[in-house]
Amino acid sequence: MKTVILANGKFPKHQTPLRRLNEADVIVCCDGATANLIKLGMEPTAIVGDLDSLSEELKEKFRNRLFHNPDQNTNDLTKATLWCEANGYKNIKILGATGLREDHTLGNIGLLTSYATRGLNVEMVTDYGVFTPICRTTKFQSFLGQAVSVFSQNNETLVSTKNLEYPINKGKLTEYWMGTLNRSLGDWFEVELDAGSLIIFQSF
Repeated sequence: MKTVILANGKFPKHQTPLRRLNEADVIVCCDGATANLIKLGMEPTAIVGDLDSLSEELKEKFRNRLFHNPDQNTNDLTKATLWCEANGYKNIKILGATGLREDHTLGNIGLLTSYATRGLNVEMVTDYGVFTPICRTTKFQSFLGQAVSVFSQNNETLVSTKNLEYPINKGKLTEYWMGTLNRSLGDWFEVELDAGSLIIFQSF
């Protein structure tokens, strides 16, 4: 089952995230994203969130697909992700979660590891590439020259890489920039970690 969460950031324009959206069997909208989906001629499977940015007209039209979650201690992206988990959808592509307010973008990207630690297979697809959280050593499919960045949220995590232009050998990425602007040397690369989790970015 191909599941997409459409967040209320910048609506995707690149063919890759749009293809993910068009191929989805299940589309879960973070409330305000519903209007953008409708403009594309599509409808949501579910609308999840505090519903504060959903028009009254759309609330009425999709009243049987609304899942109100008023919890102010988490954001609508997490509410939508938890709804997917509760309904058995564990392979999730997240679209529209970046591109507007930078604080929202950073917050949404940072949440990926918390979803991965719940056992969810999540990817955040933007107009420029894909963010993938990992909790164990992982080998990625790639291509020669692909831009690759590695982000660590834990200053003590030891990181090593294989088949990247600038190798990391049991290094600690104590600042976000330290694992960025790398490149793949072929059709694969590997990222190894001793504990915790990482977020990997790959360009299209």
